[in-house]
Amino acid sequence: MSPPPPPPPPRAVICVGDVHGYISKLESLWANLQSALPPDAFATALVVFLGDYCDRGPSTREVIDFLLALPSRHPAQRHAFLCGNHDLAFAAFVGALPPPPDGTPFSSTWGEYIQNEENEGWYRGPGHEGMHCQGRRWGGIMKEKRNPKRGSSYMGSIYDARPTFESYGVAHGSPDLVKAVPEEHKKFLRELVWIHEEENVPIDTNEGQIICKLIAVHAGLERSIDLNEQFRILRTKDTKISKVAMLSGRQDVWNIPKDLAGKQTIVVSGHHGKLHIDGLRFVIDEGGGYADRPIAAIVFPSKELIRSTEGTSSQNRSRYHQE
Repeated sequence: MSPPPPPPPPRAVICVGDVHGYISKLESLWANLQSALPPDAFATALVVFLGDYCDRGPSTREVIDFLLALPSRHPAQRHAFLCGNHDLAFAAFVGALPPPPDGTPFSSTWGEYIQNEENEGWYRGPGHEGMHCQGRRWGGIMKEKRNPKRGSSYMGSIYDARPTFESYGVAHGSPDLVKAVPEEHKKFLRELVWIHEEENVPIDTNEGQIICKLIAVHAGLERSIDLNEQFRILRTKDTKISKVAMLSGRQDVWNIPKDLAGKQTIVVSGHHGKLHIDGLRFVIDEGGGYADRPIAAIVFPSKELIRSTEGTSSQNRSRYHQE
């Protein structure tokens, strides 16, 4: 008898960092991914977009059109579209945020941050009475003109949302955005997942290839919130929460929670405006919404980094090795 055929190679998993409205960079990255991977691997890959498709860059509308077209352009791929904190706020403004599972009104999310309303210039136009806190912040007009953390001026709101309004042909802060955003874009925003979990993902290490569970969440998993509670919030998209730490946190979501340490679990995020790889913790957001930085993606199992090259001088490929 002839020996059985070898098992097929594992499906490639591609995790794409924050896009932030830069369609030319997204197209460049996609072309570079297609060139870098073997044709069969690219054609059948699982592609996880890590969130933040809108704001800062000029072409949010075109970015969402690009993402919506992927399933028909690449029918053998699987695509997972994570919700970022910017996407949650955009969805809240245009009425595309799923209602709280327990039936509480979105106005109940204001209380925790209401002291910031005046300084942040929250949106107070038509429809604000029933809007989630983050939608009001997203559509507002920031009174401070300079963002000290980024070293640049705010683009309208604290979320830098003005370019998103303008990509749909309306002025920043205009309630007309609700009508200008196509229904298919609202559906896309409504259906964004807050977490993607994938079993049996191989990853190359210095000791050989290991098989892991992959957890993708925009900012990371919080160290001070019970892990089961975090999974409940993320899986059910619990919008009664004013600010979801796992989508918008910083220091407290940086590391893998202790409960997952040593359990061969990959945690991959965008959000943080940098590349950071420490063991099985991956932060893939080289662009950070800056005009002169590339969008990055990482490919498993190889841990190869692929970058957009449009408008940047960065090398488009590199590889991280386990330390």
